[in-house]
Formats: sequence, structure tokens, C-alpha cells
Amino acid sequence: MERIICILIGYVFGLFQTGYLYGKIKNIDIRSQGSGNAGSTNALRVMGIKAGIITLLGDCLKCVLAIVTVRLIFADSHPESLPLLSLYAGLGTTLGHNFPFYLKFKGGKGIAVLAGMFLATSWWMTLTGIVVFFGLVLITRYVSVGSLAASLLFAVEIIIYGQMGGFQMTRPLLYEMYAVAVFLAALAWYRHRANIKRLLQGTENKFGSKKK
Repeated sequence: MERIICILIGYVFGLFQTGYLYGKIKNIDIRSQGSGNAGSTNALRVMGIKAGIITLLGDCLKCVLAIVTVRLIFADSHPESLPLLSLYAGLGTTLGHNFPFYLKFKGGKGIAVLAGMFLATSWWMTLTGIVVFFGLVLITRYVSVGSLAASLLFAVEIIIYGQMGGFQMTRPLLYEMYAVAVFLAALAWYRHRANIKRLLQGTENKFGSKKK
């Protein structure tokens, strides 16, 4: 039951669509311009660098707040599974961000939310995530490549950290956590399926270019 509660808490936080709401203030429907996505990359492309940064920070922060809320609620009653419950909160935030019911389930792709999960989990995971994401974006000029790599890195690091004893949970809880992390990575790749297709075709938009 606590897992469902954590997902629901995360979903509520995830419903705060920073890019969409920022666009509404500017009388712009971000979902009808650029890539049609409500995330930070499209906010940057459509409304400029200020909008992109605000959207990135807002979407990242809502995940951190969801995880902090779950930790405050369950710290005393479920200390043995708190890292797992925190990840469920991140999953819920991702679902709310990607599939907001009030926007006909048309939201973002969850990468800024993933950044929030990096931040709330470990400083070294955050650091490596930043290096991998921005390193690949600078090298390839494809934001999607950095995003796809970061999502895979998150799952891999969760597993490595768990195997090192970092989460201090029992094996069944660890394996469940690994499954959630892999699902989050798979969901990110699914949300980027159009980008993957364009990458394979050589038609993906590079950072700084206009939408084709």
C-alpha cells in the first residue's frame, strides 16, 4: 500500500508542468510549437534560454520535493525500505510529468525529473550524470543522446550502488529497486522513440538548430 501512496504523491507533484505553465503566462502553448513536448528542451527552443532553465529547474525540483515528502512521511514507519519508496516517488513524478491527466496525458519526457532523482539519491550519481549528459551533448550536439545515456546511467548506478551496500536494504527490496530503475530507463527510451528514429535516419535536430 505504501508503494501506491508514494506513486500517487509523486504523480501529484509531477502534474506541475513548468514549461506549459510558463508558456501560458507568455500566452504560448508549448505543446503546439517546436517538438510539441512540454519539457525543458522544447521550452528552450520555443521560448528561449530563460524559459529552458526555469523549466529544467522546476521539473527537477518537483521530483526532489516529492522524494523529500515521502521520506518525511515514511522515515519512521518504513526505514528499511526508504530508498525504494523514494524511487517509487520518483516514478510517480515521472508519470505525472509525462502523462498529466489535465493535459490529455501529453507532457514531457521525464529527463529533468530524472535529474531530480539523481540529485535526491547521491551526490556522486548527480556528478556523473552531469558529466555524461553535458559531455555527450557537447560532443554530439544531440540533447536526445545525452538524455538517453543519462537514463541508462541512472539504472546502472542504482544497481552498482545497491550491490555496494549503499542502500542498506535486503536483497528482495534491492531487486525490486533495480526493477523500478530499469523501468524508468525503459520509459525514458520509449518517450524518446521518435528521437531515436530520427537519430538512426540522421534527421535529429542538433542543439541550437531549428526544428526541421
